[in-house]
Amino acid sequence: MAATPPIKLSNVDAALLPRILTGPIFEKSVEQSAVMQLSKRIPLAIDATTSIPVPLDVPTADWVGEAQRKPISSGAVAIKTMAARKIAVLIPVSEEVAKTNAGGLWTQLQNDLPTAFARAFDHATIHGKTMRGAAGPFPDYLARTTKSVTLGTAAQNKGGIYADFVAGMEKVVDDDYDLTGFAADHRLKPKMLLATDVNGRPIFVDTLTPGTNTAMGGSLLGEPLAYSRAISGKQRRQSSSVDTGLRMIGGDWSQTAYGVGMDITVRISNEATYIDEEGAVHSAFQENLVLLLAEAYYGYVQGDDDAFVKYVGTPTGS
Repeated sequence: MAATPPIKLSNVDAALLPRILTGPIFEKSVEQSAVMQLSKRIPLAIDATTSIPVPLDVPTADWVGEAQRKPISSGAVAIKTMAARKIAVLIPVSEEVAKTNAGGLWTQLQNDLPTAFARAFDHATIHGKTMRGAAGPFPDYLARTTKSVTLGTAAQNKGGIYADFVAGMEKVVDDDYDLTGFAADHRLKPKMLLATDVNGRPIFVDTLTPGTNTAMGGSLLGEPLAYSRAISGKQRRQSSSVDTGLRMIGGDWSQTAYGVGMDITVRISNEATYIDEEGAVHSAFQENLVLLLAEAYYGYVQGDDDAFVKYVGTPTGS
């Protein structure tokens, strides 16, 4: 039997990531994004804006007698416009690796791209900023809510951090929204696990689901709990990011929606130049590199900002 020929980059369309890889990458980005895990997904048009209905109230039905006038719903539906926004990442790769192990290169892309896309998406939809601190791509973002609870407010004999969580829930439900889930920072995990009642018994024993590779990490107050490193604003290995002190966002996630594009495009060059994080200019040709520029499209909208509540702690380093 003839040996299977090695996979080479020349076999791959230079503009479009193979379809067999596109689906898994998008699905993994959804799994790793807390906001996508909790929000509803809708179709997204890349070349035009997409108008979607975001319900702000439940339609009102009422009883009616035979031949009587039928009641008109008093429920309101706000129309939000979701526009596709491009997300991109430039990946320098050794030319020797690209030529001799192209299959391994695509496997690495399948592992790295979902994480990169999910982090950037969560950072934008939570803080309204890019990864480098500029204004984000979406006009809506979760931290814009005016509802806030400072963790550590309630004394231990008054419920401690558990009471803080419930106080935030109360702010949401008292405004006639349902609290349907939480997106939390990983820094909150140890504080939850160390929380005890006045007798030293752990309060949170069923909030974590071990052995999962998704953002969805368990439950809190009977509602879904997802984790994202974007919550605090301090991203791993991102020197320009800072810890804002935000530790969790809870709220009515029926007020949010997201969309993803159909394809991930990858442009390949071994002659282009690029500028690294320190501002140094590199030549792919001179340094024997292959540059992979990966781009994808995402969209996001949310209804009432105050359908959510922020839980705030002390920023690390303060």
